[in-house]
Amino acid sequence: MASIAKELVSRVETTVTTVKEKIASHISLFTLSDEKITELIYETHVHADESFDEDSLFIVVENILKRATQIIDKVVQGSNVHVDNVDEKYPKIDLNVPLCTIKSVGSELSCKPPGEEIAHKTALSILQKLSTYTWEAKSVLTLAAFASDFGEFWHLASLYNSDHLAKQLAILKKVPQLIKPVELQKRRLAILEVSNLIKTVVRVISIFDEFEKLSANDPKDIPELPAALNHLPVDVYWTIVTIAAISTKISILLSDEPDKPHDLAPYSQKIHYVLNKLNLHLTISRKQLVEAEAFRKIRKLFSYSSTEVLEIIKALIFTKDTVQTLIDGSTNRTVSIETLRKKNTLLFFSSLDITDDDIALLKPVYDTTKKEKNYTIVWVPVVEQWTDELRKKFDALRPKIPWYIVQQFTTVVGIKYIKEVWQFKGKPTLVVLSPQGKVENTNAIHLIKSWGLKAFPFDSKIKEEKIIFFIGGKDTELIQNISKKVTTLQNDPVFKDKGIEYVWVGKSAQGGEDSSIVAKFWGGIESLFVNKAKTQDIDLITKDIQKLLAYKNESAWTVISRGSTVITTGHGSTILKVLDEVEKSKEVVKVSGIEKVIVEQQQIVTRTQTFRYCSHIDIPISAGKVPDSLKCPECPRTMEVELSQWPVTLLGYIWKLGEQGKPSLLNKPIFGPHGTSWPVLHAWGTRKFAYESMLSHSWLTQWPVVFGVLEPWRTSFYLGEVSILPAISDAILWKAGAADCEMWDGHCHSF
Repeated sequence: MASIAKELVSRVETTVTTVKEKIASHISLFTLSDEKITELIYETHVHADESFDEDSLFIVVENILKRATQIIDKVVQGSNVHVDNVDEKYPKIDLNVPLCTIKSVGSELSCKPPGEEIAHKTALSILQKLSTYTWEAKSVLTLAAFASDFGEFWHLASLYNSDHLAKQLAILKKVPQLIKPVELQKRRLAILEVSNLIKTVVRVISIFDEFEKLSANDPKDIPELPAALNHLPVDVYWTIVTIAAISTKISILLSDEPDKPHDLAPYSQKIHYVLNKLNLHLTISRKQLVEAEAFRKIRKLFSYSSTEVLEIIKALIFTKDTVQTLIDGSTNRTVSIETLRKKNTLLFFSSLDITDDDIALLKPVYDTTKKEKNYTIVWVPVVEQWTDELRKKFDALRPKIPWYIVQQFTTVVGIKYIKEVWQFKGKPTLVVLSPQGKVENTNAIHLIKSWGLKAFPFDSKIKEEKIIFFIGGKDTELIQNISKKVTTLQNDPVFKDKGIEYVWVGKSAQGGEDSSIVAKFWGGIESLFVNKAKTQDIDLITKDIQKLLAYKNESAWTVISRGSTVITTGHGSTILKVLDEVEKSKEVVKVSGIEKVIVEQQQIVTRTQTFRYCSHIDIPISAGKVPDSLKCPECPRTMEVELSQWPVTLLGYIWKLGEQGKPSLLNKPIFGPHGTSWPVLHAWGTRKFAYESMLSHSWLTQWPVVFGVLEPWRTSFYLGEVSILPAISDAILWKAGAADCEMWDGHCHSF
């Protein structure tokens, strides 16, 4: 009994093991990951040293399958397709066909039973035979083996009733079994399914060929291509699997069991997925190549001493096959691009998110160009991918714009140049081109924001105009004192003919500060800074702009200019002292001029000051390309650069700068949300020191403390280690409850 039981257990174990092995050996084809497929197919691949004319062989195969599928349309559908009208390419005359290899692959495809596991094994077997060929060549040779039989079958079918030899050969190929009217009617859908799937496979392999041609270009021109090429082996595998499945379906249709189940739908779904993915890669790759070629062409045109502006505009905007016309916004009529010939052209680049304010900003400029006949404005909407929704958005904007409009629902061909050289990042940009194709200004928007029509025509010519004092800040009393001093100079007989004026930037009708005007002003200054600060060698204008940006969060500041030329900038209190000294130097002004005296007196006042302002420049990344490093406008030291990526938060305390090493509390309150007030902790030193000082006070640790910033995603410049946070010179930390965080207006208030 024991021996019988032992034998029974042994048999059960053997059976279980056999079942496990069968389960393990069964491959669910459509659940295989790309990683697993890659692992399997690379076991069949060795160094590709076999070569032949893949392009010519593919042309032959494509011609065969085009004619064969059209014969199917004629025979199966009864349509009036004339096979002779098929557009064909021509291979090289001396094509050397690897016939034995094709026949060997054909034997792997012939008479295989249905099943996804069989298709998988067939594909691996074919890949093994083609181990020394490139991946593209593997797919072309497999398709050639299939086309050899498939093309012959339908060629014989087309000659069955007209050629005796063809009829006898057709009998050997079982052609009559499929083309009899009764059988045709029964198998019609299955035959058409095969035909459509073949067309898809041909399209997939044709994209492999296009990728091969694209790979001859500089990889930097087509960054999309490597991803497509890296996945090519897996795509080739699915192509061969699909060809194997089609071959099996045809074998079944010609067999004695034509109704045997073999569903091609999963293969069709998979190969269409591959096709869609490849088409996306191909579309992006072609676009990138066109943009790269346009980039080089545009750069070459700009390198010439003189180029007709029209040629540059064509190269920037239109492809070769695009209709080169414009819409005249004032009449809504289509006009020729020739309208721009020999004109000073203002190219207004923007996304479709421009506001009425953006359009209104250019309206006075447009009115001026109507008088100045040699000037014109063209709106160029920059859209990466047009959709129906974006077209509607464009149609809604178009009636608001009276100047010329580019209306083409494809990506601007020079988008790479516009983004990389002119730093277009979605915000409205106005590039000024002369009739000779010279760039007079890469973004005149900042000039318009700062100077309005006084900046026209936005070129490099300096216009002699009035001396203007631009005054701004939060200290109303100091601003009023500066204004009074400027008024005194205006009324003085010595200065009266100097054309002195002043502008209180951001002054509201009620006498306070209008935040919207101030925001526009600083946006223009930031844009101007980015436009000027392109090199390490800082000119005087750039230094003055830097100084102004450093005073952005100070109590008061002043910019003094003659027309659009900046004379100097300074802190409000410094400029007030300078004006006092200028008033005392009337005789010197008569001899040297007021501008020189202002600059000299500012230098004297700055040297005699007992304190020095620490420069801190805060520039939003959206303003344009920010330099990697920057020299201080006040001294020769290099400023520290930091990139803030912290979100806005309302928790914490307000910190101010105080005496080194002595953090202290003040009785002066800060008014926060809902009228609450908190004390202020003063600290001087590094951010780390300030933070540690804060934590050393036990009463501070009763609440959660989180660093917060005025505006996220901003680049900041520092001199020394006096700031606590990377986005504001006076680190602002708010303490507030959860309810306050939800209800508060989100503005940080320093004093």
